[in-house]
Amino acid sequence: MQSNVFTAVFMPLALGIIMLGLGLGLTLEDFRRVVVYPRAVFVGLFCQTVLLPLACYGIAKGFGLPPELAVGLMLLAASPGGATANLFSHLAKGDVALNVTLTATNSLLSLFTLPFIVNMSLVALLGTEKSIPLQFDKVIQVFAVVLVPVGIGMLIRAKRPAASERLQKPVKITSAVFLVLIIAAAVLKERANLLTSFRQVGLAALVFNLVSMGIGYLVPLLVRLPKRQATAIGMEIGIHNGTLAIAIASAPTLLNNSTMAIPPAIYSLIMFFTAAAFGSFVARGNAEDAAPAEQPKTA
Repeated sequence: MQSNVFTAVFMPLALGIIMLGLGLGLTLEDFRRVVVYPRAVFVGLFCQTVLLPLACYGIAKGFGLPPELAVGLMLLAASPGGATANLFSHLAKGDVALNVTLTATNSLLSLFTLPFIVNMSLVALLGTEKSIPLQFDKVIQVFAVVLVPVGIGMLIRAKRPAASERLQKPVKITSAVFLVLIIAAAVLKERANLLTSFRQVGLAALVFNLVSMGIGYLVPLLVRLPKRQATAIGMEIGIHNGTLAIAIASAPTLLNNSTMAIPPAIYSLIMFFTAAAFGSFVARGNAEDAAPAEQPKTA
């Protein structure tokens, strides 16, 4: 992809707006909840940073994905959940407070885990001689584009709560518009190979989505966390920040590879339908489980 106004200016701007929106919804209290739900947070982060990349790598190899599409799927696995996970968790009667805590904590950790997982994927799937490593300067760029807007958003939330409330809706709308434009750009760039790519990665993306939600829901139940917390973790693990993954794949200062943006784009379309089905399935049981999930003793 050539470095033009769209890729050199729009992509970083899109990332900045997306992460600003995340920051506007976060407070320091969201991070402090880690001490209230330590076990639930640990399980969620373990699923996200360890089990999910391993499962994704197995799916990519099992489906025989071309290397660049496989890396795109791994990039998605390394991306944190987003505000949409909180919304679906709320509709499914999950523990939204835990969702917010996981989003906050995982977004911070992803500044370290995302470059590491993606870099390892590039080496493993493309080969060292063909890798496109995220060198130190690229990591700094990820920090700048991701951490600074989040910090600004949290500062506005802390100092000007009324302004934060007013900004959240337009920022969310803008983020949604950016998502549509980014997906459209990725589709336009790869339009000649889109049908082939969808055939190659569509089923793998669906399986990965189902496996993600399955891991996020079943592992917490296996360690005896309440159903509402399991639902929150399932939504957080299954609903990734596809916009972030697409932008990192496409941005000329990062991976600069539109093919790698295809799996996140396809996944971003699939996950809304599967999340709605999953939420409908667990909502009734969560209503009955609401009382014990609110108690810190489960942490």
